Amino acid sequence: MGASEPSTRNLEDAHELGMLLAQRGWIVLTGGRPEGVMGAAAAGAKRIPGSITLGILPGTTGGAGPNVDVAIFTGMGEARNAINVLTSDVIVAAGIEGPGTLSEVALALKAGKPVLLLRPSNAARELFQLIRGDALLLEAQSPEQAVRLIEEELGLARLQWSP
Repeated sequence: MGASEPSTRNLEDAHELGMLLAQRGWIVLTGGRPEGVMGAAAAGAKRIPGSITLGILPGTTGGAGPNVDVAIFTGMGEARNAINVLTSDVIVAAGIEGPGTLSEVALALKAGKPVLLLRPSNAARELFQLIRGDALLLEAQSPEQAVRLIEEELGLARLQWSP
């Protein structure tokens, strides 16, 4: 999860994260549009042959990025954020730069989903620590560390597959 107009660092992190997740055989779920963190994560994933990307889109038709394999058109606008969160095993926020990502992380914490903040600002860290409840909230300073935490802390192992 992340902004549609993110910083360069968050774009680079999302691209690398998408690639690392796909290397492990995991499906990369994004908001499905071609811009920002969602576009970068899907593009990174598609660098891996046989990878699968899933895009949960706000409209009823069109708008899917070129790196989305399976596009789900919800017609729900921003309410689709709930689908993004509830469909995911873990939420990774590549920067909290806008209200959309803020809402996705808050929904994930409310639903008790594990959340991993990738290079969070001090303000984001403090806010989510305050509202996290019983949800697992992790922090990583690189895409590599994020994947390692997902594997080690959440017990999600590499899938055995051959692209």
